[in-house]
Amino acid sequence: MQSELSGKNAVAAIRVSTTKQGTEGDSPEAQKEQIERFAQNKGFIIKKYFVFMESASKEQQPMQEAVNYCVDAKNAIDLFIIKSIDRFTRGGSLSYDMLKTQLESSHVQLVDIYGVISSQQVNTLDHLGFEYKWSVYSPSKKSEILEAERSKDELRDIMSRMIGAEIRYTQNGYWMRQPPYGYYSEKLDTNQGKRTVLRPKEEEAVFIRKIFELRAEGLLTDPEIVDRVNDLGYQTRVSYIRSTDDLSKVVAKKGGKPLTIKRLQRIVQNTIYAGINVEKWTGYSPIKCVFDGLVTIDLFNRANRSKRYIGYNEADGEYEIYRQAPKKYLVNKVMNNPAFPYKKFVLCPECGGVLLGSASRGKTGKYYPAYHCSNKGHYFRIPKDQMDEKIAQFIARIKVDDERIELLLTTIKDEYRRREALSGDNRIIIDKQIQALKTKEKAAASKIMFLSNATAITYLGNEVEKIHQQIIKLEKEKQQVKDKKPINIDRILARVRYFLEHLDLLLLKQQDPHKKAQLFGVLFDKLPTYDDLDSGTQKSPLFTGVNSVFRLASLEKSLMVISPGIEPGLPG
Repeated sequence: MQSELSGKNAVAAIRVSTTKQGTEGDSPEAQKEQIERFAQNKGFIIKKYFVFMESASKEQQPMQEAVNYCVDAKNAIDLFIIKSIDRFTRGGSLSYDMLKTQLESSHVQLVDIYGVISSQQVNTLDHLGFEYKWSVYSPSKKSEILEAERSKDELRDIMSRMIGAEIRYTQNGYWMRQPPYGYYSEKLDTNQGKRTVLRPKEEEAVFIRKIFELRAEGLLTDPEIVDRVNDLGYQTRVSYIRSTDDLSKVVAKKGGKPLTIKRLQRIVQNTIYAGINVEKWTGYSPIKCVFDGLVTIDLFNRANRSKRYIGYNEADGEYEIYRQAPKKYLVNKVMNNPAFPYKKFVLCPECGGVLLGSASRGKTGKYYPAYHCSNKGHYFRIPKDQMDEKIAQFIARIKVDDERIELLLTTIKDEYRRREALSGDNRIIIDKQIQALKTKEKAAASKIMFLSNATAITYLGNEVEKIHQQIIKLEKEKQQVKDKKPINIDRILARVRYFLEHLDLLLLKQQDPHKKAQLFGVLFDKLPTYDDLDSGTQKSPLFTGVNSVFRLASLEKSLMVISPGIEPGLPG
């Protein structure tokens, strides 16, 4: 090969996938040094270097520029030198074959420094003195194709691991991209390893906060806000463009520009400044970041003036992004309306669906509150006053027999004794902690006597003081437990007995309407229809949905009692 190709003109192509790889990994300088040594040993003359800092897995291959230069006859190129096939392309065998075919059609030979690509050509009909296109092949072609496919597989594996991890961490609230204006990236030790979060970059964050504050006030127009912030010295972040041949050489600078209206609007609408991340990797769903934003969510919403709104769904504990703020009646919507506490606790007698509550306005403008069925296949509506009266009559009929009352009182006594025993154990534990701390304090104080180093003495002194404060805190806690007045268990038992004998007072005189409805609902294994509330009348002679299973002895926390056929429940 030395005699055949010595003195031939060559082009050398160098590629790294990322700028970071170019500075920390397989750098252009390292590849260039290897290629120069190889060319010198072979006697090649390198006329031009091509350096690419981008992925070779793209549909438009970055090497195409160098190939176009080689196939141009006026450049008189004979050889195309690369370090290895994976530096030539990671697009697989198809991309590799396409690029190499272009070179071969122009009689330019592809050469790698590892010798995987061979220049040898074999004619299977050479012994007969004939040659066809199909009879000539390269023995190394299979190896080259396998190497190209291996490079593609390697790329896929690397990208799958890297991007997959970044997506997971982004969905967990971390930050995996370049920090936006106003932030800088910081790596923290977490239970998931070292992860990146955003921290305020104060020299930039002050402008971001000012933008949100001025816009939330609503006293200035956007152009006036832009002028005000620019007067304070706002400039976009400065970045430098480096030479592809020499990364230490800066060829251009970008940034350092004043604020514009368009940039202002992008900043105000960017939820990351409120600590909420919305992007492709989150599925465009809002994710609460593990770090704080530069502004509060409330300030973000006011600054966006209802055109972009961050809301919190308490039902599923997730944040939501609205194009505009929801109407006031939706924001303040009361799911548990105190005016209709029994909705969803009584069923429609016609379809068995739950009754809801609302007030309809009449022709005179007066509102008429009522419970009604939501099923549009029929009409059922009961005035609120009529429902309240019917429930009061139903509760007045519920009784608890004396045997069940005594069983409940016994359970309460047993629970009281158990808690008293636990209280005594807590005092013992506090005493042990105090004694252990006093021993530790005494040992640390005794060490100070033998020290001469001022720093060590100060350190131990601070440690002794810290232990002493812990002892004081525990002594106060111990005294609080000691001074705590004992519970009058007899008074509690008497009060429990009274309410069990007067369930109508417990359920109907409850001030909180929601608790009243919840206590009502405990009475049933099966929710009653409106007609069931007439249980015992000719219309509905028997309703068997009231809880009749006595569970007090087996499940003390349920605090449920039973009478023949009827068992009401009481709050634990």
